[in-house]
Formats: sequence, structure tokens, C-alpha cells
Amino acid sequence: MVEQSPAGEGKSAVPLWRRFSAGLITGAADDDPSGIATYSQVGAAFGYGTLWCILLTMPLMIAIQGVSAGIGRVTGQGLMDGIRKYYPRPLGYALVVSIVVANVINLAADIGAMGAALKLLIGGPPLLYTLGFALLSLGLQLFMPFSRYSPILKVLTLSLFAYVGTVMVIHVPWAAVFKSIVMPPISWNAAYAVGVVALLGTTISPYLFCWQAAQEVEEMGPGSGRRPLKHTPWQGTGALRRIGVDTTVGMLFSNLIAFFIILTAAVVLHAHGKTDITSSAEAAEALRPLAGKLAFALFAAGIIGTGLLAVPVLAGATAYAAAGAFGQRSGLEHKLHQAKFFYAVLVVASLAGMALNLTSIDPVKALYWSAVINGVVAAPLMVVMMLMGSRRKVMGTFTMHWTLKLFGWLATAVMAAAAAVMFVTWGE
Repeated sequence: MVEQSPAGEGKSAVPLWRRFSAGLITGAADDDPSGIATYSQVGAAFGYGTLWCILLTMPLMIAIQGVSAGIGRVTGQGLMDGIRKYYPRPLGYALVVSIVVANVINLAADIGAMGAALKLLIGGPPLLYTLGFALLSLGLQLFMPFSRYSPILKVLTLSLFAYVGTVMVIHVPWAAVFKSIVMPPISWNAAYAVGVVALLGTTISPYLFCWQAAQEVEEMGPGSGRRPLKHTPWQGTGALRRIGVDTTVGMLFSNLIAFFIILTAAVVLHAHGKTDITSSAEAAEALRPLAGKLAFALFAAGIIGTGLLAVPVLAGATAYAAAGAFGQRSGLEHKLHQAKFFYAVLVVASLAGMALNLTSIDPVKALYWSAVINGVVAAPLMVVMMLMGSRRKVMGTFTMHWTLKLFGWLATAVMAAAAAVMFVTWGE
């Protein structure tokens, strides 16, 4: 008997759009409103001086996200489930607490940015919009099965083309841009170092690892024909090919959009002396007098679109991580009563993020501390992921290919170095 690969996994007859899933959604969610704020900040502050970082992170992102997706598809478990099973419990608890705290702060910043962006576009009360966006996202996750919600998330990735459109309506001195990539104008000072670290921390974030592995598990639901590769090795060739294409396209898309956001801020804001951007909404507002209403509208609309994608990814990743660390059932395909702990974390994280917008906490400082936490937790989590992906006890015959090992460990080293730089420059 010849076993068949599930539909949508590496088959050339399957439409390309259907083969994109966890990798595309994860990559697009990386360019969330908080990420847009960081990219705008470094573009405004340093002009073209950080564009080279996008080229650096591209292969590193592809590798480390490929590792996380592979762990989920091979084992049928999320990252924290695997860490709980194979490593000391205190390690998992420490990692999950850090992830939860950082994600809640990011959630607060993202939904707040969406409310501020909608106010810029149509006027009205931003706080009311913020609450509306948070409740809309939470409601969809609570009451819509993931098999129906996932296509919506996939469509929302198209909102990031707003930043391609923004570049198209401004004048870009491409010769100067290409020169800056070949010979980067690096500033040897603490501010520049912190900017690079923030960019790396925004681009390679723990919640992305948790989400992509979890979505691979979600898509092994009833009727999918997919099972953990450890138990169905004949599905391996098609599954790993699909993951490779999906992850590569998703991360290329993510980095392309990040490149365009930095480029927009450099061309418009930095060139006109506006170097102190503190939020994505402020970046959008600053574009209006300098680049025109169309560029402003595209930039602001992109904040809302990517926020609608990123907020459920952040909240979902938080719930997946917590449920995995404590050995609880998880999954957006389950009904509320079937995964009570998972949904409780999802609700609490979303409401906590929403509540932070009602306080006097400085969102810029909150995002800074979120970046610090992400920077600290990313490297050790990546070390554990790389070890898991290399162990036959975990992965069976599907241990990582040498190329994933090479670039995955390189990504881990870069993030560890970034964290070290962050501490060295602390307070400067």
C-alpha cells in the first residue's frame, strides 16, 4: 500500500496560495505595529544606516523559524510542550513567564497603535477604537474555529502591501540606498548599537517561534490527513518541502516590508530632520506634511491591517506557551470548555493588554522593557530549540539538516551577542 501525502503539502497540483500558511502568517505578524514603530524609529534616527541589518536577519529568520515549524510538524507538539517533556521544568517556567510578560506589553502597544491610527484616518476617540479592536480580535479567537480563522489571517497579510505602496508614492534615491547597503554608514556609538539591537529583537522574537510551531500542530487537525512526522515518516518529504517554501516566502515578505518601512522613514523623516519618532502612529502623522496625504493614509492603514493580524498571533502565542509549559490542552480549534486553561490565558492576556492602555504607563518605556525581555529570553529559547531539533529522541529521523543547524546556530549567536551589547550599553 502506498501512503499519500496530505493535500496541500508539497504537491505541485495544489495552488501556491493554499500551500502558504504558518510561515506566511508568522512572517507578516512580525511586522506588527510595535515592529513598525521600531523600524520607523531606526529609519528616522539613522537614515539608511540600518538597512544592512535586514539583509543580515533574512537567512537567520528563515532558519530559526524553519526549526520551530519543523519541531511542531515532526513532534505534533508546541515548543513549550517539548521543553516541558525533555528539559527541567524550572527552565520552561522561566521562559514562559518572560514570554507572557513581553507579549502582554506588545499586545498593549499594538492595539493602542491601531486605535491611534484609526483616529488619524477618520477622527474620533482612539481609546474606544482600541477597545473595539481588542474585543474584535478576542471574540474571533474565542468563537471561530482555527480552520475558519486561519484563512482570514492569511488574507490580512496582504495589508502589508500598504508599505510597498507607500514607497511607490515617495521619491526614493535608489542609488544612495544601494550604496548604503554595500557600504553601510555605521555609527560607532551606543545609540546606534541600541538601535541595531532593538531591530534584531523586533525581527527575531520568541512569540514567533511559539506561534509557528503551534500553527503547524493546529493544521494537523481532524480531516487534514496530517499526522506528526515521527509517526508518519512517509509524509516527510512533502511536509518539509512545504514548510521550507512557506517559511522562506513568509520571512522574505516580512523582511521586505521591514526594509520598506525603514526606507520610508529614512527618505522622508530622517532627510527632513525628524529623527525622534516614538510610535507607529506618530510616524504616520509625520508623513502627512512631508510626503503627502496618500503616503500618510497608506502607512496608517497598514498599521490597522497588520495589527488585526498580529494581535491574535501575540495572544495565541502567549496561550500556547503557557498551556505547553503547564501541560494543559491547547488549540484554537477546541471549544472553550475543552481547553479552559488555554482560553483563560488568552482572555487574561488580551484584557491585560487592553487594560494597559487605560493606565498612565509610558508606552515607549513599556515597549523598551518588552524589547529587553525579548532580547534576554530569545537566545536561551533558541539554544533549547536548536538542541531539540538535533536530538533523535525528539525528532526521530527528522533531525535538522546541516544548513538549518549552521544558520540556526548563527542566528542564536547573533541574538546572544545582541543581548550582550544591550547590557554593555545599558544606561549610556
